[in-house]
Amino acid sequence: MQRLGSSVWPELPESPLLVVPLGSVEQHGHHLPLGTDTAVACAVAESATGRLEGALLAPALAYGASGEHEGFPGTISLGTEALTGLLVEYGRSACRWAGRVLLVNGHGGNLDSLVAAGSVLRSEGRGVAWFPCGIPGGDAHAGRTETSLMLHVEPEGVLGDRAVAGETRPIAELLPRLRLEGVRPVSPTGVLGDPSGASAEEGGELLAALTERLVSAVAAWRVDGRGRLQG
Repeated sequence: MQRLGSSVWPELPESPLLVVPLGSVEQHGHHLPLGTDTAVACAVAESATGRLEGALLAPALAYGASGEHEGFPGTISLGTEALTGLLVEYGRSACRWAGRVLLVNGHGGNLDSLVAAGSVLRSEGRGVAWFPCGIPGGDAHAGRTETSLMLHVEPEGVLGDRAVAGETRPIAELLPRLRLEGVRPVSPTGVLGDPSGASAEEGGELLAALTERLVSAVAAWRVDGRGRLQG
């Protein structure tokens, strides 16, 4: 697997697929590190890139739009407008030499920026898409899903003895308050879910499933109207 950050320009493949992890710096409860979303995005992107011929793994974009978490210390949010501008300029620059750019997204709050930036870039004729690191049926934030992934990806960063449950109602039911008030009034622990039962074994299975989905999606390269790579 070739990494952009450690390559020299004459060794780059011609017109590669540039795989870019996109994350955030935001609270993840009492037990997961602030860089959880970036760590997960990097793990998925790295795992898939190693199986994609002619692909190149870029350094992560580690900050995102995390305004809903700004009630907690440590969160740093660029905001949707700034992140959109960053992604547009990143895509324009990278597409001068990369055949396609794929953003592997680890944070749901980045969605509006991905859709907006992708629309601009594709209207300019650039091959840009994004892929979410979402788990069907998984909990929303710092619960069992992310805790299992982190126990597999960066176990040294997980403070399991501090893990506590948060608000466990379905995210669709919570969204109006989350959008209006942010996460802290809804869940003082910062968790939307319950980390109980998380395991490194489950995390490995989740990572493998995400990797398979991403590799298959790249092979088909079907991009929907919102810029999401289908798979």
